[in-house]
Amino acid sequence: MASQAHPLTRSRLGRALLGIIGVAAFVMLWKYAQSAGWAAAGTIPDPFRLPQALIDEWSSDRLVPAILSSLVHYVWGLAIGTALGFLVGTLAASSSLLDALHAWLARILRPIPPLAWVVFAIAWFKVSHAGAAFVIAIGVFWVNYFATYSAVRNVDSRFYELARAFGQNGHLRQALQVTLPGPQQGFFLVFELALDKLG
Repeated sequence: MASQAHPLTRSRLGRALLGIIGVAAFVMLWKYAQSAGWAAAGTIPDPFRLPQALIDEWSSDRLVPAILSSLVHYVWGLAIGTALGFLVGTLAASSSLLDALHAWLARILRPIPPLAWVVFAIAWFKVSHAGAAFVIAIGVFWVNYFATYSAVRNVDSRFYELARAFGQNGHLRQALQVTLPGPQQGFFLVFELALDKLG
């Protein structure tokens, strides 16, 4: 049986108020952890000093170049991981042979967290934008791969029958007319989720 919604969650103002309370409680817990010394000295910053620290970084002209530098590998990793995840997911879901060939490989590699690839990224690319983009691409790849794979596999088979009835018999035509239009809405939704996750 579904639980009833709390009265405060029924209005936009109530949800905003609960959100503010949640943030305030988090900051208070953060401050308490810093004051009580729950971790080694210097590892938990004072939350009330962060705004001034941010202003100081902005004034020193160090923050913007650092952000732009990070965006270089972030954008490349996001683009490569998204493109490859979409391509491999579509091909695997469309071909039973390819699906069977790589199924075990996907099960072996998927549980490995992206941070575990940092060692390989440093060994292969040194400490560079390429190495950072490689790690980001791996994290984004699996999100888009499984979302695309699931979306393509769930395209109603009657759409393919209808396409064949109208003479769209080739694999490429069916891919362009049925396979890709079917899951595209879900794909763009997952792309936004990937951005939120990495952000």
